[in-house]
Amino acid sequence: MDSISFQNISHPHMTFEEVFTNIIFFMKEDPIGNYRLMLGTDSQVHYDHTLFITGIVIHRVGKGAWACIRKVKIPRCMDTLHERISYETTLTEEVASLFTKEKIDQMIDIILPHIYKDATFTMEGHIDIGAGERNRTRAYVNEMIARIESLGFEPKIKPDSIAASCYANKYTK
Repeated sequence: MDSISFQNISHPHMTFEEVFTNIIFFMKEDPIGNYRLMLGTDSQVHYDHTLFITGIVIHRVGKGAWACIRKVKIPRCMDTLHERISYETTLTEEVASLFTKEKIDQMIDIILPHIYKDATFTMEGHIDIGAGERNRTRAYVNEMIARIESLGFEPKIKPDSIAASCYANKYTK
């Protein structure tokens, strides 16, 4: 998985180790914060390819965020909704797998001395699907939620899946 590359406005090419270093630095700036590690993928079908963007967001609730994306371009139009939603979830799972137990423990160790001062840390997998009656993706909600839960991440769907539905979506156009 060393070939996975990430980027943001400040850093056009980052390895996952560089991403993780930035997350740790961000958390250490304010160890008493309420942190949400949010991962999510969105996609857009273009005329000759499908673009998938996975966002990694470390949100210090009420006090900013640090984020980056991973781009994956598939050289065909993925028009089947289930295939596209499933692949979005697969890409989120791939990035989530980079957050090993050791890495998660490093993040928890930053806030742990401050939990009595209300410091928190949650890990969320954001899925760009909704359960609403009119939402075409509602048939896949239970399947995708189960996949995210199996990673130990708290699943979030629309309207709460902001890492996928808002942040990653911005880069799929």
